[in-house]
Amino acid sequence: MSDAHLTEPAAFWEARYRDAGRVWSGRPNELLVREAAGLHPGTALDLGCGEGGDAVWLASRGWRVTGVDISATALERAAGHAAEAGVADRVRWERHTLGETFPEGRFDLVSAHYLQSPVPLDQRTILHRAASAVADGGTLLIVMHAAWPSWQTEPPFPAEFPTLDGLLAELALPGTHWTVVTRETVRRPSTSPDGVGGHRDDHVWRLRRTEA
Repeated sequence: MSDAHLTEPAAFWEARYRDAGRVWSGRPNELLVREAAGLHPGTALDLGCGEGGDAVWLASRGWRVTGVDISATALERAAGHAAEAGVADRVRWERHTLGETFPEGRFDLVSAHYLQSPVPLDQRTILHRAASAVADGGTLLIVMHAAWPSWQTEPPFPAEFPTLDGLLAELALPGTHWTVVTRETVRRPSTSPDGVGGHRDDHVWRLRRTEA
């Protein structure tokens, strides 16, 4: 497979999962748990669901979840995780190249964690479609890395990190229809593959869509 081929998002992410064993821990993202634990379960859309840790956690708490990823291998593993957890009947899996295609419908929770990629990703279009997919009275939850980890002395690829205000300005959501519930930078421990300790900062935005 050529290097040029691997710059295509679908090929890159499929190879990332196919050529490795389990990539993620299977546990839900900590900031999803923090922000969504108090929400009343309804329908949820998990964008970039990977191997299903967040989707399975939501389903276990009573949500009916649509999990979306670009990688067929990731979705296969996610479906296996849901079956093992006994929530397969509460999760639907869909393969999309977000930015080009997007799930249909509106949801009580739309969750987008770490939609940051070393290959091209139309993040702006994805997040605008994510906001449009939130039902009246629903929640949009976005979590992004704010910078490289403190131990990362040489970034492995060029990257732009959003700012708290910059992402909100990019979304340009009308204040008459949206309320910002969480707008925060969270610092968490981070250890390099070589065991070097440090930290990483993440930005968190939770917005509630006003009921019509």
